[in-house]
Amino acid sequence: MTYVPVHCPDCQGVDVVRYGKQRHGPQRYRCNHTDCPRHIFLLQYRNHGRLPAVKQQMVDMALNGSGIRDTARVLRVSPTTVINTLKKKRQAYSTSMKDFFSVLMLSKCRSSSTR
Repeated sequence: MTYVPVHCPDCQGVDVVRYGKQRHGPQRYRCNHTDCPRHIFLLQYRNHGRLPAVKQQMVDMALNGSGIRDTARVLRVSPTTVINTLKKKRQAYSTSMKDFFSVLMLSKCRSSSTR
């Protein structure tokens, strides 16, 4: 029997423990590093549309003008997955831009009142 260390995909730490199984069988793991943003992960994902790299490719392809069905066909995911990912990214982007503009306007108001 051999020992294979499991590394966390985000922090690359080896402080990883087994953390149960998924409903369809694969082993789940948990990273015990306190600063790691990702705590639970799988070694082999079945649903490739959940991988952060694939989600980023969906956004990049949309920004480059690819359609929903074309993106889904190239990345081998469902068109519904592409639509949902783009909607979530748009909501996060619009929220962050609203915060950015509110801070920008507040700083402009403060600078104009000190003149």
